[in-house]
Amino acid sequence: MFATVTLSLLMGFLSTLKLFILTLVFALPLGLAISLGTMSKVAILKYPLKFIIWIVRGTPLLLQLLIIYYGPGILLRNNVWGSSDSGRFIAALVAFAVNYACYFAEIYRGGIQSIPVGQYEAGQVLGMTKGQIFRKVVLLQVIKRIVPPMSNEIITLVKDTSLARVIAVYEIIWNGQAFIKSAGIIWPLFYTGAFYLIFSGLLTVLFNRLEKKLSYFR
Repeated sequence: MFATVTLSLLMGFLSTLKLFILTLVFALPLGLAISLGTMSKVAILKYPLKFIIWIVRGTPLLLQLLIIYYGPGILLRNNVWGSSDSGRFIAALVAFAVNYACYFAEIYRGGIQSIPVGQYEAGQVLGMTKGQIFRKVVLLQVIKRIVPPMSNEIITLVKDTSLARVIAVYEIIWNGQAFIKSAGIIWPLFYTGAFYLIFSGLLTVLFNRLEKKLSYFR
């Protein structure tokens, strides 16, 4: 029984891991783009993005998942996601990517705005373009400053992936919960916690090492 449970949870964890990785792949660059947009002087770009961030950060991710998956079918009379497993997974990915991109955008913005104006001016005096100043002077310092808050959000993402089961995405907790109905046992549900703890622990070690390597501005 233990081997069967472990194999089932591993299959569920692969789905969790896939959702986690793909969310970061899309949310990290999207968050930077949104962040730059909110700092733009173009009002038609800046304020709608700020409004979207306010909406996303002010409502539960669970609610966003339900709206993104069921909303098109109710409002447009067309279930754009379909009823397949892949369709539900894509809907969950969209919800997670947008949600975390908005949180990452605020972290990026705080990091960029924390760089003293004098460093921009010094770069201009040296004849550097705005792009060169951002890439060679600002970005390196921003990365160093945003690693701690970014690592907290990423570790939170590990646990938030469990919310995907609300739209029947078969992640690890879904698989663990299935044994309650099929075999009448609850310990597999507690067993899922070990997967989260180990994965979060590995990420914590990774980010701690990254912080040490980025200590060049001390």
